[in-house]
Amino acid sequence: NKSNVGEDTRQKILDTAKEMAYIPNYMAKNLKLKTTKTIGIITEDLTVFNCAEIVDGIHEFFDEHGYTFLLGNLRLYKKYDNEFYHRDVYKKQVDTELNKMKAKQVDGIIYIGAHCRKINYIPQGFPIPLVLAYSFCSNPDIPSVIFDDEEAAYQATSALIKNGNRKIGVIAGELSSLHTKERINGYKRALEEAGIPFRRNLIQEGNWNKTQSICACKTLMNEAVTAIFAMNDIMAGGVYEFTAREELKVGTDLDLIGFDNREVAQAYNPTLTTMKLPLNRIGRKAAEIMINILENGKESIQKNLYKINCELII
Repeated sequence: NKSNVGEDTRQKILDTAKEMAYIPNYMAKNLKLKTTKTIGIITEDLTVFNCAEIVDGIHEFFDEHGYTFLLGNLRLYKKYDNEFYHRDVYKKQVDTELNKMKAKQVDGIIYIGAHCRKINYIPQGFPIPLVLAYSFCSNPDIPSVIFDDEEAAYQATSALIKNGNRKIGVIAGELSSLHTKERINGYKRALEEAGIPFRRNLIQEGNWNKTQSICACKTLMNEAVTAIFAMNDIMAGGVYEFTAREELKVGTDLDLIGFDNREVAQAYNPTLTTMKLPLNRIGRKAAEIMINILENGKESIQKNLYKINCELII
């Protein structure tokens, strides 16, 4: 498309390139431009349910803006199970993967957490831009994108209140979890707004699994709750199992809302009302922030923590 190339010559070159299945050497081209328009994506574990959809959101946004990406997978959950996110002993693996990406001359790196939490092992002063998705950083200079746990729990509890419930139980995740703490805050806010007294005994720990949630459901039903907010869809499955044993029915004898919008929510009978995580939008926002930094400078980023709202799926 240069002005000094005639139309006949240009068309002849394009036709020949097509016949030869020619593909431009982007690495050579980018050496001249001093930019690769390629971003590194590092996932803590691609097999965790949230990661693929976040990567897809990033990919979607990059496609729209002429960027490509390289994918690195730390496989932390596969190697160490849930234990990895309680400790920072994997810092060396993260450092190695970050430096591999830098060696491949990516313009920036998006790091995707397998669990939404504060990460302390992202290095200070890394020479290329970093953005975190589904996690946030102790370094305030690194922008992060997460979903709004508190607002989601507020919406879920408010929906149960609007349906006429005044005695609402909670099956919580691990009590030390950031997700659990934020969701309890949202639950409390909805109760307070509706003038319903908070009762600590209506929060029972389900530890994110179905087995413990069955015990938690039994305790809550003994307290005569009319509704339950389960902090994930797996624990909501424990409610279905317990109520079936007692010859009760979810949606008729007990209102129930889950969290995550996992595929299993569609398999329950009746299907489960749940809070849908904005995974695609988290990916898109992380990609948008990265491109803004690269094209407009770090000063174009107005804050370091972005919270994306969940969606109630009836």
